[in-house]
Amino acid sequence: MSQAAPQAATSRPYTAVLVVPTGIGAAVGGYAGDALPVARAIASVVDTLITHPNVMNGAQLYWPLPNAYYVEGYGLDQFAAGRWGLRPVHRNRIGLVLDAAIEDDLRWRHLQAADATRATLGLELTDYVVTDAPLGVELRRAESGATWGTIGRPDSLLRAAERSRAAGAEAIAVVARFPDDTDADALQDYRQGHGVDPLAGAEAVISHLVVRTLGLPCAHAPALSPLPLDTSISPKSAAEEIGYTFLPCVLAGLSRAPQFVVGPRLSGFGGGFGASSSATLWADQVDAIVVPASACGGSALLSLSRRALAIAVEANTTALAVSPEALGISAVRVGSYLEAVGLLAAHRAGVHPQALTAQMPQLKEFHPVAEVHPLGR
Repeated sequence: MSQAAPQAATSRPYTAVLVVPTGIGAAVGGYAGDALPVARAIASVVDTLITHPNVMNGAQLYWPLPNAYYVEGYGLDQFAAGRWGLRPVHRNRIGLVLDAAIEDDLRWRHLQAADATRATLGLELTDYVVTDAPLGVELRRAESGATWGTIGRPDSLLRAAERSRAAGAEAIAVVARFPDDTDADALQDYRQGHGVDPLAGAEAVISHLVVRTLGLPCAHAPALSPLPLDTSISPKSAAEEIGYTFLPCVLAGLSRAPQFVVGPRLSGFGGGFGASSSATLWADQVDAIVVPASACGGSALLSLSRRALAIAVEANTTALAVSPEALGISAVRVGSYLEAVGLLAAHRAGVHPQALTAQMPQLKEFHPVAEVHPLGR
């Protein structure tokens, strides 16, 4: 009689978070989807990757990752803090909100891009909504070089987003008209691959507002007049040069973005933004988070580093200078994302990284430090 093979031991799924903050001139992830290769590599060695639009968006270019969660930055912060869960979906109906300030020709370019994703990718969109007033986007730059921005009519944006939800939208793509007269030198630096994205900070303001207010997945694509041909463009910025709109990657990402579930973790009900289920992912299931070593002040890292492996990538320089040590975060520093991928693979396998090197010191006997009573007794 043949003997049954022993059942293989099982372990829980391994989940990693990849964060590259927007608008801070990150050497990797500060341009047109140039952190997407990093996401692809990390996704291949983990069960679930959680990341955000700045990593996944490459204008006309994108890459479907079945095990990646596309989560807007504000929602990611809420998830990391344990206030929201992430519930996977098979698909979302996407609402499209267009800024009233977009000129007719440019509006048609975006509508054609949206129709193309319906016909070519099979995405489901609701009827689009135009804001009842121009949004009035203005761009700002901090002394550090990081970018941010303001919206003159946030009320108009939120009314349009509410109308989109009423039309059946489960995720919302916003296209706002951005100024064409950005700083010429800053724009040229960015196109050459050694500057800060002049638009990114304002884009984050728009998506944060919608997610915070409506609790729906949201991402933004700027509407801009096409730039003149420049044959010296950096490959890192080239994805933004090949079309009239940056909308396709946003629609592709939102089509499978997880829905937000309001905590607490074991409440048994989801509150206003969704329903609790066994498939919902929560912060205490995250095993590791990967960030640039000079941009460690983000809310997601501050929340997750208390219980997950924090990996700080030194080669991804930014306009910031916020180290993990300055904030008391116990992080493992690595030189590059190549090293980060290897560290994640070892961590998932339960292999101590030192075992992969030629150096293995002997064990030492543990001697506890004697406690000193404050009164000397």
